[in-house]
Amino acid sequence: MPADSPVETDIITLTRFILQQQQIVGGKATGDFTILLNTLQFAFKAIAYNIRRSTLINLVGLSGTANSTGDDQKKLDVIGDEIFINAMKASGKVKILVSEEQEDLIVFDGDGKYAVVCDPIDGSSNLDAGVSVGTIFGVYKLAEGSHGSIKDVLRPGKELVAAGYTMYGASANLVITTGNGLNGFTLDNALGEFILTHPDLVLPKKRSIYSVNEGNSIYWPSGTIKFFESIKFPKAEGAKPYSARYIGSMVADVHRTILYGGLFAYPADKKSKKGKLRLLYEGFPMAMVIEQAGGKAINDKGERILDLVPTEIHERSGIWLGSTDEVAQAAEFLKTNEAF
Repeated sequence: MPADSPVETDIITLTRFILQQQQIVGGKATGDFTILLNTLQFAFKAIAYNIRRSTLINLVGLSGTANSTGDDQKKLDVIGDEIFINAMKASGKVKILVSEEQEDLIVFDGDGKYAVVCDPIDGSSNLDAGVSVGTIFGVYKLAEGSHGSIKDVLRPGKELVAAGYTMYGASANLVITTGNGLNGFTLDNALGEFILTHPDLVLPKKRSIYSVNEGNSIYWPSGTIKFFESIKFPKAEGAKPYSARYIGSMVADVHRTILYGGLFAYPADKKSKKGKLRLLYEGFPMAMVIEQAGGKAINDKGERILDLVPTEIHERSGIWLGSTDEVAQAAEFLKTNEAF
């Protein structure tokens, strides 16, 4: 840094941001939600630290077990899950935790008023290749008088009070919403703090980029096939085909979509008739994030993701999300899909 370069001294950390949001609420704030959010950021820092050193201490590779949805667990999956469980329990503010790595929900002792749903390390199959992975999370507030049960999380996504993800790549990027817009933070390893680097994130309404696993196209219904053919081989004079960008890690693909615009899709197909992604802790949080940035998120029937009500904690769904115009364009083709 040149000697005459200004040094930023008025830094907005995540902790400062949370406290300022609490001040807006004023006398209604109890501080419980603030403590929970600070506990979440500790979990993200701990996972980021372990991912940075994972190859050096042999944390990549299979652990020899499978998680609740049948996916082989990586060692880091297990560690990430344990970090989340211990952090949420220690906060004293969480009554229920749902994790992709646990077959059933976990109910903690105490009088916690919140339920947290999470995928501790999404995209872990990419870890050996050094591809970005992430944590996806959502937060519900328990109904008055609830003592903690499955009913507290089998609720529509629109009832989430917070959601977001942390992407662990060249840097750790936390994108979070509490229902008042979307903001992005980057972990400064020297300070040990998440710094506000992307305030008030907004998706462009339209962008000619699509992200989907086309290796599954042999299993897609006809409407889905026709949609992707229409953007790859446009018939209008002078029209250009869309650019394809697929990483294979939902967090990384959605993060790019938020920054650049376009469409991310993981459709249901003949092989995964209910879809592949989990609704409660992948679909709902990402849909809330996208909507808070001005985008749109639907399932294969064109229904708003956040209006859906899961019937079990690991329920799956097809997901289409991103810029409003791109999702609307896809929705027209989805209407023509045949039933599986």
